[in-house]
Amino acid sequence: MDTSSKVVQFGLKTAFGYIEKNPEQNLPKLMDWVDRLAGDNFVGQRKAFREVLDDPQNNYYKLMMSILKETDPGVMKKIFENFFVNGNLVGWKKQEEYRKKYNCNIPWAVLLDPTSACNLHCTGCWAAEYGNRLNLTFDDIDSIITQGKEMGIYMYIYTGGEPLVRKQDIIALCKKHNDCQFLSFTNGTLIDEEFADAMLEVKNFMPAISVEGFEEATDGRRGQGTFSKVVKAMEILKRKHLPFGISACYTSQNIDSISSSEFFDQMIEWGARFVWYFHYMPVGNDAATELLPTPEQREYMFHQIRKMRMEKSIFAMDFQNDGEYVGGCIAGGRRYLHINANGDCDPCVFIHYSNANIHDMSLLEVMQSPIFMAYHDGQPFNDNHLRPCPMLENPEKIKEIVEKTGAKSTDLQSPESVEHLCEKCESYACNWTPTANKLWKERQEEKKQKKEQQK
Repeated sequence: MDTSSKVVQFGLKTAFGYIEKNPEQNLPKLMDWVDRLAGDNFVGQRKAFREVLDDPQNNYYKLMMSILKETDPGVMKKIFENFFVNGNLVGWKKQEEYRKKYNCNIPWAVLLDPTSACNLHCTGCWAAEYGNRLNLTFDDIDSIITQGKEMGIYMYIYTGGEPLVRKQDIIALCKKHNDCQFLSFTNGTLIDEEFADAMLEVKNFMPAISVEGFEEATDGRRGQGTFSKVVKAMEILKRKHLPFGISACYTSQNIDSISSSEFFDQMIEWGARFVWYFHYMPVGNDAATELLPTPEQREYMFHQIRKMRMEKSIFAMDFQNDGEYVGGCIAGGRRYLHINANGDCDPCVFIHYSNANIHDMSLLEVMQSPIFMAYHDGQPFNDNHLRPCPMLENPEKIKEIVEKTGAKSTDLQSPESVEHLCEKCESYACNWTPTANKLWKERQEEKKQKKEQQK
C-alpha cells in the first residue's frame, strides 16, 4: 500500500472515532475528512450526503442514525474501512489507473459463484440452469480476490446457487482478506446462530436475503416453509446487531405486494437496511416468460420505488430502472462482472456467454478478452438509460456481440443459443420502448427545471 493510501486510511479511521459517542453532532466532522481526502471524486454523492445531514427530518437521516446506533460497533468500523475507504476512496483511484493504462473496463465489484448447488429450486430461477455439480475451490476464489486487490477491487459479492452451502470457506476468505467487504445474495435459510456468530467475528460479511413479498408469494416461488425460515434468520441478525439487506425479484405476479408501502414497513421492521429490486430476466431454456412484467407494471415500479425513497427509512435500489444514476449498463466489467462456479467469466450475472475462463487467464486478461472489450467499446448500449440492457431492452446488441466475439453459452447443463434468448426479449423490448422514451423525456425535463431553479 502506498503512502497516500495509508494517510487516507489513517485519517478516516481517526475521523470515524468522532461519531462513536455522538453521531448527530460529529457526523459532519467525518464528512469534512471525507471531503478533504476524496478530492474531486464522488462529488455528487458527497453533496447528497450533506443535504441529508442538514435535514434531521429526512428519512435517510433517520436511517443513517439508526445504522450508526444499532449496528455492532466493530462491524460498523470494518464496513467503513473496507467499503468506504478501501472499496471507494482508495480502490477507485487504482481502478482508474488500470482503466487508463490498459484501455479496458476494470470493475468496482466482482460477483462470483462459490457453488452452483442450492438447497431450494425456485420457479424461474436462472441459477437453477447450472445444476448442482460445480464449485470454485477456496484457492480459485482466493486467487480472484488477490488479483482483484492488485487492481483496487475490494468489493466481492457471492451469488449462486446458494453461496452459504460453502459457509466455512466463505468465513475463511473473510478472515484472509479482512481488508475487503463481502456481500452475499442468499435465500437466508442456512443462516443460524452459529453462522451469525461467525459473521460477528469476521465483521466484513453482509447478506442480502431473497424475499418475494409476504408469505404466500415467497413460499409460492421458493417452497413451503421458506418464508418462516427467512424471517427467523432476519430475527437472529437483528438481535445480534448485524446489518443485512433484502434482494427482491419483481415479476408480473408479485409486483403489487413486493413494492407496497406495507411491505416496505415490514422490511424496516425486520431490520433490513437496504433492498435491491431486480427485474425478472427470461434467462435459460426453461425460463417462465409469463413472469416478465408488463410495460404498465414496470412503469409503476419506476414511480413507486422513487416514491418510497422519499418516505421510508431504507435504501432502495432498482437494478433495471436506475440506469440513469450509473450511466446505463454497468456489466462487462464497467462496474462488475460475473464468474460462475465453473470459472467462466460472464459479462453479466444474467447474460451467460463468454470466451474467458478464470482458470485459463488472469483477471486482467479476462477484462481484455473479446466479449469484455465489446462491452467496453459498446457502452452505453442506449442513450435512454431506462433501456440499458443489451439483452432485455436491446436484444439485437447481445446477439451482435456474441456472434462477433464467438462467445459460447456458459450454461453447461442446458446451453441456450443467443437466438433463443433474444426471441424471448424482442417483444418485451418493443413493448417497453414507448413507455421508456416517455419516462426518459420526462426525467430530462425535470432535471432541466431543477438546474434552472438552482441558478
